[in-house]
Amino acid sequence: MHGAHAAGILRGEGDDDRGPIDAELVEGLEVGLDAGPASRIRAGDGQCDLHHFPVRSVAVAGVETLIRDLRLRRGRERRGLALAEGIRLVEEALNARITLRHAAVSPALEATPRGAALKTALGVAGVPLTEMDDRALAGLADTEHPQGVIAVFEPPSWSLDMLTPHAGDVVVVLDGVQDPGNVGAIARTALGLGAIGMIALKGTAELTNPKVVRGSMGALFRFPAVSATDAECLDWAKRVGAALWVTDSTGERPGGHRLTAPVALVLGNEGAGIRPEIEREASRRLAIPLARGVESLNVAVAAGILLYEVRRDA
Repeated sequence: MHGAHAAGILRGEGDDDRGPIDAELVEGLEVGLDAGPASRIRAGDGQCDLHHFPVRSVAVAGVETLIRDLRLRRGRERRGLALAEGIRLVEEALNARITLRHAAVSPALEATPRGAALKTALGVAGVPLTEMDDRALAGLADTEHPQGVIAVFEPPSWSLDMLTPHAGDVVVVLDGVQDPGNVGAIARTALGLGAIGMIALKGTAELTNPKVVRGSMGALFRFPAVSATDAECLDWAKRVGAALWVTDSTGERPGGHRLTAPVALVLGNEGAGIRPEIEREASRRLAIPLARGVESLNVAVAAGILLYEVRRDA
């Protein structure tokens, strides 16, 4: 295969009808490719049996490399991309007009009318698709029962400056909430209960972690969520006039306080609680009354209860 022709194939020229391959995919093609075809070129004639090296396998290998890289935090940070897996999550990304760079799909996606409709919608939206068999996609999936679709997307670009709460608004602050499932569930709950954003402090699960994205069920596509240092968060709170309310087992019951200012509701680490440098800035401490002998609630459950009570006072 001449070099110019090979380059043309990577640009989507020639007989392959799938369109141009994303540049992010081409970047990773040198990883994990079978060297066998090169060894089958006969000396002096430059010929190779292409039946052993189909062009489509090059695209699949590139997608596999990209998806595996995006399972890692350093890969997501380097590329500025993340993963959405499953029918509902990819639907949510499309509906929220998130930029989808690519999608890997398998026959399992078309096993239901909803999945088939999603595949059609991805095509209509111009999302490049790479088809692979169910087994190959399952090997890339992070879920026990893959639904035949994994999408590569550009996470929304939020900043603290975009969080401009008014009196009665609530912003959730996570201080060292490590479990990605809890972080995702809190984002979903916060959006549903009317919070206007979320701030993740040191030690909190990274916001593009696939488990966070999945647990949020699309909330992070629509809901401003930013990572910040303690100093940045405290400076933001002073700048916008937000009162810091923290969870504390010795605190008062939530509810009964008319919100006359924005509130930053701080939820702490599942085991260690809120760090002193944040806790000492609090203007109110809240506790959920529990039955005798029960020490604590799951942090995502506590977030839902507190948000409901605080928002009732808005």
